[in-house]
Amino acid sequence: MNNRPALLLSVLLALPLLLGSCTKKLLPTATQPSATNPVPEAVKAINLDFQFMTAKGKAQFGDQSANINLRMRKDSAIWLSASLLGIEGGRLYITRDSVQVIDKLRREYYSGDFAYLSQRLNVPVTFDMLQALLLGNYLAPISPDTQPAVTTEGTVQRVRYEQAGLLIMQLVDLAQGRPRQLLVQDSVQANQVTVDYADFRQLESNPQPFAFETQVQVQQRQQPPTLVTLTYRSIDLDKGRLQFPFSVPKGYARKK
Repeated sequence: MNNRPALLLSVLLALPLLLGSCTKKLLPTATQPSATNPVPEAVKAINLDFQFMTAKGKAQFGDQSANINLRMRKDSAIWLSASLLGIEGGRLYITRDSVQVIDKLRREYYSGDFAYLSQRLNVPVTFDMLQALLLGNYLAPISPDTQPAVTTEGTVQRVRYEQAGLLIMQLVDLAQGRPRQLLVQDSVQANQVTVDYADFRQLESNPQPFAFETQVQVQQRQQPPTLVTLTYRSIDLDKGRLQFPFSVPKGYARKK
């Protein structure tokens, strides 16, 4: 197996880090779990509400793709498995205060918390940020004291706020009440993350449409952009309680 599939799995399983890669000043590194801030009244985005969610689809990175299986318990746990040619290449399990990753292609694993991961990689990230990215939900400011600037341009609402020297902008489709785009920009470091949502469809027993396609593009200074596209085949909400199996096989090296 060549290094391209391994690179795809590395990028896919590092999805929690993609948004954080240009937001070094955005998030605190405290280990205490944080509550998701509510959507301000002026912002017309409606976040997806559920208890348990399953999703199946694929992730595309360059000319390589992997099948993905995503499970989520809202505000509590995110579990993701990625497979190539029917063989699982990696698994990710995240709770509000822990991050665990198995890379079966390299026979490695990582286990720690968000603070440790941020310190080692210099890439702050939180559970709430990753959950919002995967669901296409509105990303609220970390501090409830930060008030976004809201303007309406036709059928789109533009929501902007600055936090710790970063510009965060979201475009909300007024007809659907769902974000179309999330932009996080650091003009000093010349880094930018753009998340585009498309192919909105109505879900069974849920009034909010869901984006069946998510494109995450990371642009870092003097480096070519990284683009990962997630395309879902199926989304199920609250079909029953879910399990989040995660165990490290014998002989795997712990990544430090």
